[in-house]
Amino acid sequence: MIEPGKTIGIIGGGQLGQMLTFSAKKAGFRVLILDPNPDCSAGQAADDQIVADYADRTAIAELAKRSDVLTYEFENVDLEALEAVQTDVSIPQGTHLLAITKNRLREKSFLRDNGLQVAPFAAVKNQAALTAAVAEIGFPAVLKTCEGGYDGKAQVVLHDQADISAAKQLLTHGECILEGWVDFSHECSVMVGRNLAGAVSLFPVSENIHHHQILHESIVPARIPVPAQQQAQQMAKKIAEAINLCGILGVEFFLGKNGQIYVNELAPRPHNSGHYSIEACNFSQFDVHNRAICNWPLPQIDLLKPVVMVNVLGQHVAGVKKLISQKPQWQFHDYGKGEIRRDRKMGHITILTDDPTATLAEVQATKIWE
Repeated sequence: MIEPGKTIGIIGGGQLGQMLTFSAKKAGFRVLILDPNPDCSAGQAADDQIVADYADRTAIAELAKRSDVLTYEFENVDLEALEAVQTDVSIPQGTHLLAITKNRLREKSFLRDNGLQVAPFAAVKNQAALTAAVAEIGFPAVLKTCEGGYDGKAQVVLHDQADISAAKQLLTHGECILEGWVDFSHECSVMVGRNLAGAVSLFPVSENIHHHQILHESIVPARIPVPAQQQAQQMAKKIAEAINLCGILGVEFFLGKNGQIYVNELAPRPHNSGHYSIEACNFSQFDVHNRAICNWPLPQIDLLKPVVMVNVLGQHVAGVKKLISQKPQWQFHDYGKGEIRRDRKMGHITILTDDPTATLAEVQATKIWE
């Protein structure tokens, strides 16, 4: 067990690293960040920062030597660099999880091989493979790069043959995966935490609403049948155990209109849809992640009150600032990012509520998120 006073090293200085830092400081840890931006979100809250590129092997070696445990806030970490410092620092998450989740084809194959239901998929390396995959899977479908991409980037929806030309351009970025379209009624996610001893913390199911493929709102508890919620949680637990998880994992699902649950993606880190847990649960996703990598015992998660979480993107910042004086019951989170850009995640708002439907209407009535 890694005790308070020790140092947690975090690769990545964005908002996830910042919230991991807030949680770690509460528990008495010191935090060291590695990020190329000297004014990054996490660096503003941490004890110290190494200002260097994520792929800088010398900087990662320094981070390892100055830390007692090492973690990361995003998937695209240099696996070889992590493996090179495993003798210098504890990396309880290992590299196996990253290797699977940073590649969509490996991730889908892992899920299928472990008995989880996923959309039909096929590897696409070239034009001929795309033609064969479309013939097998049919329209509509989604072509995605196997690596990189987030919030709808690096993917093309294929509605019919006319969309193939746009898909050809995506193939120039490397190997892709074609996934069949799931006719779904709800998008949901579950955060699951697990420590080295195998203890598991399961969070409630979040119902997620996206605008332009970026998460807009999370509603907890999800407005789906209780048996479906229980099934999603058990699937998340099964994945955590199959992958020998240490830390927090976000599991994204589709609830099909046929009533079946399909696993969509895995996030080997805290997830945007779990931010509600800071105020709405007895332990946040960040608390559980830090406890897990430090091999503390893990708690049972209780939802203290229903909640709506709303993302604040660059185009919403000015309007949200005006709301601060009007909404005393809303929890405003600002990530401290210097540059405001359209569609950039700048913060979020958490609203504890007895009536999520009324709260969703209240958010819409502000007209900020139109």
